[in-house]
Amino acid sequence: MTQLVVGVGGRAGVSVAEVCALVEETLRGAGLASEAVKALATVDSKAQEAGLTGAAKRFGVPLIGYPAEQLASIDVPHPSEAVRTSAGTPSVAEAAALAGGGELLVPKRRSMAATCAVATARAHDLRHHGDAEVIDAGSDLVDLAVNVRADTPPQWLRQRIAASLGDLAAYPDGRSARAAVARRHGLPVDRVLLTAGAAEAFVLIARALEAARPVVVHPQFTEPEAALRDAGHRVERVVLRAADGFRLDPAAVPEEADLVVVGNPTNPTSVLHPAAALAALARPGRILVVDEAFMDAVPGEREALAGRTDLPGLVVLRSLTKTWGLAGLRIGYVLAEPEVIAKLAAAQPLWPVSTPALVAAEACVAPAALAEAEEAARRIAVDRAHLLAGLAEFDEVTVVEAAQGPFVLIRVTGGAQVRARLRALGFAVRRGDTFPGLDESWLRLAVRDRATTGRLLQALDHALTLTTG
Repeated sequence: MTQLVVGVGGRAGVSVAEVCALVEETLRGAGLASEAVKALATVDSKAQEAGLTGAAKRFGVPLIGYPAEQLASIDVPHPSEAVRTSAGTPSVAEAAALAGGGELLVPKRRSMAATCAVATARAHDLRHHGDAEVIDAGSDLVDLAVNVRADTPPQWLRQRIAASLGDLAAYPDGRSARAAVARRHGLPVDRVLLTAGAAEAFVLIARALEAARPVVVHPQFTEPEAALRDAGHRVERVVLRAADGFRLDPAAVPEEADLVVVGNPTNPTSVLHPAAALAALARPGRILVVDEAFMDAVPGEREALAGRTDLPGLVVLRSLTKTWGLAGLRIGYVLAEPEVIAKLAAAQPLWPVSTPALVAAEACVAPAALAEAEEAARRIAVDRAHLLAGLAEFDEVTVVEAAQGPFVLIRVTGGAQVRARLRALGFAVRRGDTFPGLDESWLRLAVRDRATTGRLLQALDHALTLTTG
């Protein structure tokens, strides 16, 4: 379980009950367990306040006091000049939560006389990806950690890519591929930008689009937040709750957010948010980035926003690497208003997409390829149902049952040990604790064919027996 530090502040005379109620409500609203709190933290001048010391005692954790000058040096998302004047730091709760070097999970929340904020006791590894689970392992492990569809790319696509190698002496010309993507979504060409995978698109968004208050909805693919942070943005998180099935409530996103990033279906939860819920986030003056990297693995691509032109500020990202097995080739695209596309294109290097990747893009959006992808999505749905049914037989395993993507998210006590046991038994699965909002009890499993799933379920049974025995 990821450990938490709760920064707290309070007016003179604040009661223990009010501090505890605010902290408990904040944790509950973020889907965090009070048992994960390792400390309360505040500014030195409030470290003897009875309401704060009493709250720490009730939680059974220490109350840490930090000098005001130390807290004043910490960058916080919601500074207050009034608080700076009275306490010597622009935010007691947020700065105290962050003083230990973690990452902010829940920004400042207020009651009548108290404030609190929640941070991890350590930072999430936003650069950890599923390929790390299988790197240097050769062919010894069955790869359930990476969400690329098995047995891809198909032979016809390999042949198309191979045939393009004779054109490598010429500089890449993306006009034909861009036009093909535009036709596939019924859009004008100036609403399409080809990129070296969706990951490049996140970097372009972070560098080329201005944002005063970017918000990332978690748990989700961590690269968008990493790119924003690398570009100097201060990122706020909206953490969806396991108790709510990781479903999105548009009201949870701050009204002032001018850039919002959300995945659909979301990696790693596999939750498919209703298009109407996502559309409710769009408004003038806000960029709404919807990562649809796995949407082509959903039969009928229901709930997709790709192709919509009626939502202001909508930016849809698509990847061709997952369904078609092209992670090593790097190809994806962005769909957005022409003005946004122009800004992103201006931030790209020259010839960002190679000739083989352009050929692949054009091939993968052709009608025959779309029909093949739809059939693959229907097979994935059947294979996912088989996996979910098998997992339901384990009392020790909790499954995010709303799964609609080519992977499922499970929770199991002793997740780190179970993952290690599965690895020893020949299966690589994705750890969950690098995703904000999850801890090491969560594991992500790629959907595979019934035979592979059968072997996984046998290995999981053995791993659970070893862990609990």
